[in-house]
Amino acid sequence: MKLSLYSDYSLRVLMFAAVKGEAFQLEEVATAFDISKHHVAKIVQDLSKLGYLDTRRGRGGGIQLARSPDDIRIGKLVRETEDQPIMVECFDTATNTCRLDGCCKLKAALAKAQKSFYDSLDAHTLSNLVSGPQRSRMIKMLLPG
Repeated sequence: MKLSLYSDYSLRVLMFAAVKGEAFQLEEVATAFDISKHHVAKIVQDLSKLGYLDTRRGRGGGIQLARSPDDIRIGKLVRETEDQPIMVECFDTATNTCRLDGCCKLKAALAKAQKSFYDSLDAHTLSNLVSGPQRSRMIKMLLPG
């Protein structure tokens, strides 16, 4: 399974927010990950709509986590940011034309694998991703100065 760049960038933005621990600006994330400011703006807007980020405009404004990193499950986030959760044609009853549908075991095997993938991600929180010995390295890389 391959995650979309959108999910990848969403995870990076949330990891940045968790490491920063306070309000930040779009430019900080764009610079830290060498991602265009336009992409970051779209992701921040969508993560705000999903309830992961709070955004405030104007003086003293900025972006920050809307909830504790302990409460953000990675599997849930990936489910919400992936635009194509359908692995093969037979998963979508509206467009399925496979002649083997209903008599082969591929669909069940792939569904089980996909469930295991998300179950594994659900075991992790944002806090898990940015804690431990690597946290200090993340701070040095993402928050220079």
